[in-house]
Amino acid sequence: MTKPARSKPATSKSGPARVLSSRISYQGPVFSVTTDEVEEPGGVRARRDVIRHSGSIVILAVEDPAAGGPAKASPKAEARILLERQYRHAAQSMMWELPAGRIDDGETALTAAKRELLEETGYRARQWKRILHFYVSPGFLDETMTIYLARDLQSGEAQPEPDERITVRFFSLTEAKRMALNGRIRDAKTISGILWLAEKARPARQAASR
Repeated sequence: MTKPARSKPATSKSGPARVLSSRISYQGPVFSVTTDEVEEPGGVRARRDVIRHSGSIVILAVEDPAAGGPAKASPKAEARILLERQYRHAAQSMMWELPAGRIDDGETALTAAKRELLEETGYRARQWKRILHFYVSPGFLDETMTIYLARDLQSGEAQPEPDERITVRFFSLTEAKRMALNGRIRDAKTISGILWLAEKARPARQAASR
């Protein structure tokens, strides 16, 4: 359920805008739209239509080389990232993405992340770490996304929603990064998570090559 629109307090010119009026223009099951008349920092008065959203979580689920299997014996082995492929109507295409979902009422971000990982992929993780938090598109949308790094994975049975048709697959970090940079992955949250992991992995690779 979408959280109701919130009136924002009047502040100094260096802070948030002063809301002169606000009304809900649209109320849906996932988000609402408010039409606000505001006075922004610097004295600019304008109408702003804002999509209100309860916030989302993203899971960067990683299988480390030390987890076992043939990769364990190879000195060049690298982490593998769990991606899912599904149809996105707004983009009119199938897309590779990190698992993600909305934070429901009464949930913490971490609780939502654990629930979404299990529902969409069947995996659970023993280790969780919050790594990134950002606005999706702050020009007209107040949704934030929190990315969690999930490690020490255990497989299980997925529990997708009735309207979800999801395929899951592990990709090596090198391949996932290549997909992000050559346009095969076009989802912003997924690109952010992959490039974060690639940056964190650089010191380890550099040390191993010496």
